[in-house]
Amino acid sequence: MPPVQMKTPKGTRDWAGDKIILREHVFEKIRGIFSLHGGEELDTPVFELKSILTDKYGEDAKLIYDLMDQGGELCALRYDFTVPFARWLAMSGVRQIKRYQIGKVYRRDQPAIARGRLREFYQCDFDYAGTFDPMVPDSEILSLIVEVFEALRINVTIKMNHRCILDGMFAAVGVPQDQLRSISSAVDKLDKSSWEEVKKEMIQKGLFAELADRLGSYVLSKDSHSNDIESTISFIKSDELLMANGNIVKGVEEMELLLQYLNAYDIAAYVKFDLSLARGLDYYTGLIYEVIVEPSPTADGTELQVGSIAAGGRYDNLVAHGSTSLVEERMAIARELRQANISVNFNPNASQKARKQLDSADCAVISVYLEEDAATSDGIVIKILTLPEKNLEKATVVDREDLVDEVRKRLA
Repeated sequence: MPPVQMKTPKGTRDWAGDKIILREHVFEKIRGIFSLHGGEELDTPVFELKSILTDKYGEDAKLIYDLMDQGGELCALRYDFTVPFARWLAMSGVRQIKRYQIGKVYRRDQPAIARGRLREFYQCDFDYAGTFDPMVPDSEILSLIVEVFEALRINVTIKMNHRCILDGMFAAVGVPQDQLRSISSAVDKLDKSSWEEVKKEMIQKGLFAELADRLGSYVLSKDSHSNDIESTISFIKSDELLMANGNIVKGVEEMELLLQYLNAYDIAAYVKFDLSLARGLDYYTGLIYEVIVEPSPTADGTELQVGSIAAGGRYDNLVAHGSTSLVEERMAIARELRQANISVNFNPNASQKARKQLDSADCAVISVYLEEDAATSDGIVIKILTLPEKNLEKATVVDREDLVDEVRKRLA
């Protein structure tokens, strides 16, 4: 038997001694700033159901670490904290929170140790959830970013774009709807690849060469004007083709409002508006950004180029993806019971949570409610509870074909 090779897996590292002390010092500073902004800490499992992570990351989905099937549940290591946070919101019913999370995430990427790109690495997340005035949370997040890197004495530039402007730009030049995400993923590589390489990838993905060239005239426009927010907004507003698109108009209005707030926070000088910034993840809906470390000289006279050190954006619809309402299924069951001449008071609230369904049944004799269950053929389970009992643990699971008979028996 050959000797066991003592090494860490590719893309991972050990932490010990001074490096741990330094790491914890950095985390302490970051936690302090997160707390100053009213953040509440959250911790979620290091692995999630694979179904929770599916269709959220675009082409980056191939970087997710799948785990072997255990106990009938397909799981995967968490890719980031955003999707687990959205899952937690959907499960907990929390409607408004500033939350932060610090911990390890996992990506089956090609490691680049010198640039800090690993397969197991730490992320420090801060998110707003709730209903707020436009661009107020976005501007505070950007302010928080500046505070963090000032505290760590790292010189950074924040590159920004807006998903509405980006998608509107694609539509304006004629990119087919079904190619938006794949072409967006190609554009996102412009910070690492030449335009010729990116254009070649677009064509390989099915985009006509002339459409790629039209798109290039916009995503490369920073070469012809200053890419501060005001200059880029002026460039967009001067283009009739772009301003004929409603998404772009909305995006420009939000970026103008954001500029006002960035000036109020006195951080506009840190920000650049880059029309080539795409962020490949599928869940973004508004502002997107990347934080770039400015090149710094090293002891041997060369330049250290780390690149992107933080990123994020607005994702208005992600929680809805993890929170199906089951309204149509509930309607169908109410109809079946009424056809059996059983009086049914249907809860019109879209929330599917069992406790909320039960709380709305105070005047009823029996409560029939639905829960999601991936193990069943139709993805739902029907439960019945004779009131005034409110203990969900005492609810009985009923097959669909037996529901009418079970209700009649309990009413007798």
